[in-house]
Amino acid sequence: MGDKRIGFIGVGLMGHGMASNIVEKGWPLTVMGHRNRAPVEDLVSRGALEAKTPREMAEASDILFLCVTGSPQIEDLMRRSDGILAGAHDGLIVVDTSTAIPDSTIALAAELESKGAAMADAPLGGTPAQAEAGELSAMVGASPEVFAAIEPVLQAWAAKVVHLGPVGDGHKMKLLNNFLSLGYGALYAEALAVARKVGISAQTFDSVIRGSRMDCGFYQTFIQYSLTGDRDVHKFTLSNAHKDLRYLAAMANEAVIANHIGAAAKNTYAYAEAIGRGEDYVPFLAEIIAEANGVKT
Repeated sequence: MGDKRIGFIGVGLMGHGMASNIVEKGWPLTVMGHRNRAPVEDLVSRGALEAKTPREMAEASDILFLCVTGSPQIEDLMRRSDGILAGAHDGLIVVDTSTAIPDSTIALAAELESKGAAMADAPLGGTPAQAEAGELSAMVGASPEVFAAIEPVLQAWAAKVVHLGPVGDGHKMKLLNNFLSLGYGALYAEALAVARKVGISAQTFDSVIRGSRMDCGFYQTFIQYSLTGDRDVHKFTLSNAHKDLRYLAAMANEAVIANHIGAAAKNTYAYAEAIGRGEDYVPFLAEIIAEANGVKT
């Protein structure tokens, strides 16, 4: 496909599918080892190489993708003694596909620029199944020159790629996107809990909402757990949801704008994490709210 050397750090639920599309479509790929060896070994079996440190990854890459939890993890990967900045070289482009704090992204971009490298933020829309199928969306913040360089690789795993503007704009838009989706999740969960309390089943609820103006793709994956008990159709943890809404709150605070509905949604996810349910997936929120209100599930 191309002569650019591609690196990928973070081959978890989303990253494995993205990285597998990159290597299967002909790009030379290096991945970083992780305590969960299964996805790393799968990618190596497909032709990827393995590096041990972020510095080695930077040295071995022309374009280096990151797909990790959030800003603290990204900053550590960049700034540790054996980190990406230590291995940065002229022409390196770091593409952060995580959900992160925009101000942190902009600061890291400046640090990379001082090394002759560049940064883009390309956070994701979609599910792990869409990652495996190469059908994610990417919302990209980058200079026009950097975007032109990375777009062909983004298209290896994304069906929709939108260039929004300069670095940082991708993460700003991602927080707004997740405010909508996770706000929907909190709303759906509370509606389903109230429905159970008053004797309306999930099936009855769905028979009205599905196909109506209230329907959407997020709803259709969210509702599946309540309808079928499928635990894996919507793999996004409540702790990650809480984190993303904290980031939204921080962005709103920096912009000096009230974020009333975001705060209410954030507190819903904060409650779920506080009672030890943070590693459950977002659709479990309906039963958590119902149980907190004495409704058997």
